[in-house]
Amino acid sequence: MLVIVVENAPPRLRGRLAVWLLEVRAGVYVGDYSRRVREMIWGDVCAYIEDGNAVIAWSAPTEMGFHFDTCGANRRIPVDFDGFRLVSFAPEAAPPQSPAPPASPIVPGVERAVENIRSYR
Repeated sequence: MLVIVVENAPPRLRGRLAVWLLEVRAGVYVGDYSRRVREMIWGDVCAYIEDGNAVIAWSAPTEMGFHFDTCGANRRIPVDFDGFRLVSFAPEAAPPQSPAPPASPIVPGVERAVENIRSYR
């Protein structure tokens, strides 16, 4: 069994996947192919995904019963943990910071008073 899920994929990639796999929902493709065909299809997905992202999962004789891989920009990152393939979340992009507020003008004499206080300690 083979499942590919694409998000924000260009129409030409979706059409190419529809040639090989059955689209059961928008962006969800299933099929049953050999390793060689699976790798050929996945190579096309990674080559044509552009700004989108994709995940592939296929049955395998492992403890979990399947393997998976991803391509494209996504917060979910596959991580190997003691032989298990898990998913880690990358931190969200930091929001743009607002510019620093303008420095307040220093009142004459206050600067000297602050220096005297600091030297007193």
